[in-house]
Amino acid sequence: MGDKGSKDKAKKETQKQAQHTQKEKKQIKRDKQQEKKSNARSF
Repeated sequence: MGDKGSKDKAKKETQKQAQHTQKEKKQIKRDKQQEKKSNARSF
């Protein structure tokens, strides 16, 4: 039963790694906006 705690810790560490930095967030946002613009023009 004591092993369960270590599994929880591993889950928390993976969740922390998934978050992006401010710079990455801005870049992703820009990419999405450009993608929308290019899709709108193709019609």
